[in-house]
Amino acid sequence: MVEHVAARTPADQQRVLDYWTPQRMAKALPIGLLGLATSDKGLLGDLTGGRALPSLPGGRGPAAGQALPGRTAQPAEPRHHAAAAPSTGTVGSRWGSGGLVARTTGRVFLTVAGADFVCSASTVRSANKDLVVTAGHCVKDGAGEWAANWTFVPGYGSGGKAPFGQYTARRMFVAGPWSRSGDDNYDIGMVALATSRGRHVADVVGTQEIAFNTPRGGQAFGFGYPADPPYNGSHLVYCAGRLRDDPHKQTRDQGLGCAMTAGSSGGPWMTRFDPRTGKGTITSLSSFKYSDDQRTMYGPYLGDAAKALYTMAGRA
Repeated sequence: MVEHVAARTPADQQRVLDYWTPQRMAKALPIGLLGLATSDKGLLGDLTGGRALPSLPGGRGPAAGQALPGRTAQPAEPRHHAAAAPSTGTVGSRWGSGGLVARTTGRVFLTVAGADFVCSASTVRSANKDLVVTAGHCVKDGAGEWAANWTFVPGYGSGGKAPFGQYTARRMFVAGPWSRSGDDNYDIGMVALATSRGRHVADVVGTQEIAFNTPRGGQAFGFGYPADPPYNGSHLVYCAGRLRDDPHKQTRDQGLGCAMTAGSSGGPWMTRFDPRTGKGTITSLSSFKYSDDQRTMYGPYLGDAAKALYTMAGRA
């Protein structure tokens, strides 16, 4: 495990909160899902919405000559993404059923290489009542730098609303293989948050359970805040379906049919999920897509390394 001390003092935390003005939040770009080509050549797709950056989270750049898709401001979501009764088989629908998941899932705002980005994350039960889980590439640029100005907004609403407050990172954790080489099998990040108005995030919004070394396969629900078209980052979106192993066998990850776009990185995947209550058990998170299959999301298998990471971060 590798640890980074973020905004620990009240002054540091206030500086981060002051940094994220509504204007900065609105302009933040969605961090792309890590992209893999089936030929083993790394790609990052849908990262910057057409803007060039000095470096890219995940430590990879787009393939030579690859055009990054354009991004329009606040695009309208298509009709088939409108809120509906929860389905056990969807590749990307707006979550309109409320429940615990609508509070525990949120948007993350962060800065990497001088550029502002957004990801997704979820609170998780922990001893310190401060823990969220997200993707490793939403915390640290692989073997590169740590994210700065890291802030979690649970239950994020349209128009930049923060109904449960904003929580800055005080300590950040990633697995060693991710920090050393950006190993996709370990694209997991844990962040211990500071309190907001003296209250722990778990006491304000609640938490989801988390489990490790669980049986592979089965039904799962994935959640996040995709921000590239046809989504705009204003609403919680979910995918649901059966998990399957990586058919290319490049990772130990599992795939979920899911058309969510950039900005959903780090969003929780839950098994034993009850749509009536919004409660489930986190067993993975949104990490990457293969360049030739944009309708399947892949998430890391939470094994012993993730469990050790959780134990350390939960006591921070």
